[in-house]
Order: sequence, then C-alpha cells, then structure tokens
Amino acid sequence: MKKNEKKIEEMSMWEDARKMLRKAERDGVETAWDRLAQQTPHCNFGETGICCRICTMGPCRISKKAPLGVCGAGVDVIVARNFGRFLAGGAAGHSDHGRDCIEAFHAVAHGETQDYRIKDEAKMLRIAAELGVDVEGRDLLDVAKDLADEFFEDFGSRRGTIGFIGRVPEKQRENWKNLGIVPRGVDREITEMMHRTHMGCDNDAGNTLLHGLRMCLADGWSGSMIATELSDILFGTPSPRKAQVNLGVLKADQVNILVHGHNPIVSEKILEAVNDPELIDMAKKAGASGINLAGLCCTGNELMMRQGIPMAGNHLMTELAIITGAVELIVVDYQCIMPSLVQVGNCYHTKMVTTADKARFTGADHVRFEMHNGMEQARKVVRMAIERYTMRNQDRVEIPVEPVDIMTGFSNEALLEALGGSLTPLIDAIKAGKVRGAVGIVGCNNPKYKHDYCNVNLARELIKKDILVLVTGCVTTAAGKAGLLVPEAIEQAGPGLKEVCGSLGIPPVLHMGSCVDNARILQLAALLANEIGVSIADLPLAASSPEWYSEKAATIGTYAVASGIYTHLGHPPNITGSSAVTELALGGLDELVGACFVIEPDPFKAADLIDERITMKRRGLGLEE
Repeated sequence: MKKNEKKIEEMSMWEDARKMLRKAERDGVETAWDRLAQQTPHCNFGETGICCRICTMGPCRISKKAPLGVCGAGVDVIVARNFGRFLAGGAAGHSDHGRDCIEAFHAVAHGETQDYRIKDEAKMLRIAAELGVDVEGRDLLDVAKDLADEFFEDFGSRRGTIGFIGRVPEKQRENWKNLGIVPRGVDREITEMMHRTHMGCDNDAGNTLLHGLRMCLADGWSGSMIATELSDILFGTPSPRKAQVNLGVLKADQVNILVHGHNPIVSEKILEAVNDPELIDMAKKAGASGINLAGLCCTGNELMMRQGIPMAGNHLMTELAIITGAVELIVVDYQCIMPSLVQVGNCYHTKMVTTADKARFTGADHVRFEMHNGMEQARKVVRMAIERYTMRNQDRVEIPVEPVDIMTGFSNEALLEALGGSLTPLIDAIKAGKVRGAVGIVGCNNPKYKHDYCNVNLARELIKKDILVLVTGCVTTAAGKAGLLVPEAIEQAGPGLKEVCGSLGIPPVLHMGSCVDNARILQLAALLANEIGVSIADLPLAASSPEWYSEKAATIGTYAVASGIYTHLGHPPNITGSSAVTELALGGLDELVGACFVIEPDPFKAADLIDERITMKRRGLGLEE
C-alpha cells in the first residue's frame, strides 16, 4: 500500500462503491481517493487560511516570524478576506443557477421557446400575488412576464431589499436591519464582497464577515429560493413518489445515459428524448433492449423528485458509475462535476457531453443547450449515446448490486397536503414532544471521510431521538441506500416520531430536493416561526453538512446560521489560522443572529450536540423542563 493510501473498506460504507473501487484497481483507473493520497499532507497555510494572494506584492504567508503581509494586513483580515471570497463563490454558484431559471421562465413568458412551458400555473399565480404582481383577470403569460421582471430585479441593485423578504419572520428582519445585513440584491452583495476584499478596502475582519452573512442571505432567500420556485413552476412541484437508488439502477442490456450537475433545464429535455419511440427503435437496432436514464448528484435529485427517475449515485459515486463499464454518456450542466470524469471515461467507452458555455471540460464534447433548441439538442445527445453503445465491451461491464427503493418528492406543498393543509398537526406534535425538532442534513461527500458514513449515522441517531430529518443533495442518495427514505424506516425511529410518521405514511427522513432546494427548508422554518409567532432562531431546528467540501456548502451553512439555525459541519472551513474569525463563527454569531456553527467529525457526538441544542430551544419555548 502506498503512503497515505486507505484500504477500500475505509473509503466507503457501500458495497457498490467498494466493488467499483476494486474494479478500478484491476482496470488501472485512478479515482478521487488516489488523488487525495497524492495531495496529502495538505499545505498548512492554505488549510488554515493564512496565505494571501490577492495582490502581487505577495503572495504572503503569515507566521510568527512574519505576522503581517507586505501591505500590513494581519492574520484576522487575511483569513476573513479569504473566507469572504470563498463564500462569494458559493453564493454566485447557486444564485447564477437561479438566474438561468429566470431566463428560461422569461423565454417561456415571451413566447421565445416551444420546448418549455409553465406546468404549475397555480403556483406561479400564487407567487406572483405574493410579490405584488397583479394577477386578477390577466392572461397567464402577461403575469409571467411581470413575475420574470420581479425576479430579475432581485439580481440588481436598484431596490432596498429582495422580493422574498416578506417570508422572513418580522423579529428576524428587524435583527438583520439592526445589524445592517438585510440582503439588497444578489449580484450587488457578491460584487461588494469582491470589492471589500480587494487590497486596500475592508480591513476589519468582523465587518467583512458581517457582509458575508448579508451576501449568503441574498443567496438563500433570493437566488436559491428563486431557482427552487421557478423549477417547480416550469417542471412541476414535487409530490411523493417511488424511485430507486445506487449503481444497480444501471442496465447491462440498455443504453445508459447519466445526467449530472444541478439545472433541470437540460435534464428534463433529455428525459423527453429518451422516451421518443424513434430513438428507442434506433437503440434496439443498435442491439440494446432500450434506453435507460439515471441521475447523479443534484440534477439527479431534480429528476427523481419530480419524475421518479432513478439515482445512480452522489458526488463520490460519479467516477465509480463510469467504472461499471455500462455507461455510454454522461451529460452535464454545471457544478460539482469532477474534471476526472473525462479521463475515467477514456478508460472505457464513455463520453462526457457538456451543455453550458460556463462549464466546458477539455476532452468532452460540447452540445450547447438554449431555450429555443432544447429538444433538438436532447435528441442529438441521445443519438450520440446510442452510437457509443455499439463501442461497449460487454466483458468489462459489472453492475455491482440490486437497486434500493426510496420515497421522494416532499416539497413544502406536499408536506402541507400530507398534514391536511395546515401546519397545526406538526406544531402540535412538536409541542407534545412526539417530534422534538427537525434537522436538515445537506451537502456533499468528501474523500477525507469514509464515504457517507457521517451522513448516514447522523441521520440514524437523530431519528432515534424523535428528531425529524430533512435531506437534500448528495445526502439523499446516502439516506436512500441506507433504507431511511421509505415508510418502513419508522422502525428505526423513536416512539414519538414513529407514531407521527406512521400515521402519515411517510419516512422519518424526508427528501426535499437538490442542494439549491435548501431554500425549501428555509421557507418551512419561516412558515413554522410565523405560525407560532417567534423567530426562526427560537425554534428547535438545526442544520448539518457532515462531509461538505464546496464553496456552495459553506454559503448554505452561513445563510442557515444567519437565518437563526444552529449548523453543524464535520470539519471547519479554512479559517482556523485566525482565532478571532474562528471564535466568531463558533460562538460570537450566536449573540448576533441567534445561531452559530459547531464542528464535530464524529456523527454520534454531533447528534448529541444537536440534541442538546434542540432541548435548549424547546426549553426556551416552554416545551420542556
């Protein structure tokens, strides 16, 4: 075994992953775990956030011998600037996804595309009215034009605040106002962060970080929330349905296409194309029995929760899916896509196809998707996959396991319907202690951890404590593979949660969508707080991202904290070089916004910490002695 290399049993808790890791060894294919070993140990300066390369007087590294950068910036300022820019990357990613959804919606409203349409008209009219758009007696598309303009305004700087600010509990809004962190516009806050962190601008660490909260709130309550609401309007609001997960969803005798990324604008058209009788007939003539579409990561979540399309895997399964030898094409849009997929695909017959100009990969084929040609391009991509099928070496195909059943599609609308149209039954269950609180477990995989070990065990421990768990993004696949996303999982829950979920016929772990759909959890928290007449910070809620890695995950965690939700991370962001910044994140924010971060790599200890926090909040509401 090479230095820093882990045993396969230490890499993942899943049999499908372990079998593919062994196959990768046999086939001579490098994976993320191999590259992690090559990169270990990591640079201490980078890991603690104490190097600065913002200007060319540097780069500067802070140490006892050199406590200041060339410009005179100290460790607190450097760490805060680095973290601010890290958060800006995450806010830009999810919010730009939201902008793409507005552009698609705008094209539909103005008749610029025949490939897309409004599927949930009632939701569109409801949101339009919420944002002050006149809907009475008007043509649907005229309302849509005005709503698109309202959403575009959220990305500018002409207004004093974002459109969905009315969803935030009044007590929360007043606190944000006092702190000067009411979000004004998505692009404005991101641009201002880049300006503040330019050399010679904001050199007060606390001030920089306060703007970081404001910027992240703009993402959570605007950019991401708009993406979620418009995806529902364009493609349908999710409702409970059955689906399947793991590599067993791949078919040895069919053309396998995987969609990967985050934006359903591409994947929804691919889904339509794979059901085209002409293309199915073409696949059969090529020797396949049909065409199989499955998802990876958040694009997979989008298709699964709306259409029941199976999920092949999460972030660390993307390379391993190719290693099955059964995948003809991976079609990607943007975000969380490893460049290595091109190289791994080259070891087999798998081709990677990019669809967005903002996310091109050297070695991949590019098929640009636009509003006016979505269906045409989707058919082109499916034909490419059928052609690749003829190149497949069936002797190298290995489908490692049988798929696992799950229940998906728990939008807020679906939850309210399950509760009889009112939050009162849930609030009554919380008051009675049958549901002691709720935790959103979200985010990524990181090869530094045993794959999905923390995600799964945290969820298991929380439901034992009668704490409802909500999952999005890559945690969805983990919870599904662990058997937690089916009603039968109530047998693993505490007695109170078992009773409540059993009466509703739902799992104790609910799938609420892709990572951008964490905005659903924010909205649900706000609905509960407004119904009870308190701040979100007063509720027995928490959030967690045990195996996170990305800028987006840090931004999500920050907008959760800024919204008053205690947030657990498995490891800290690169801020530990500054005690001032670290102390603010782990405690000081509690005094400012009513929540803070907590760091704990052990999922069992993390569950206890979250349980203690929920108990404290219940006591504050007079629900527990």
